[in-house]
Amino acid sequence: MTDRPAGERPLLRVVRGEPTAEELAAVVAVLAVRSRPAAVAGPEPPVAGGWADRTAALRRPLAPGPGAWRVAGRTPGVRTGAG
Repeated sequence: MTDRPAGERPLLRVVRGEPTAEELAAVVAVLAVRSRPAAVAGPEPPVAGGWADRTAALRRPLAPGPGAWRVAGRTPGVRTGAG
């Protein structure tokens, strides 16, 4: 069952229980993935400027209630001639 020389220590040893071959394979797979070095991150994506921000074109959610019809036509941050 073992093909290693007599003086070499095993890399993995089961201390308690009797795991199945599938359980041991799962543990070895997890350890192999965790032992790999992290992937090298690519360059940062460019940050869009304020001119490319489309959130200003989106309508705010409606807020029904008393007097809501008066402020429905007003957009915050935009100057109008309305009082």
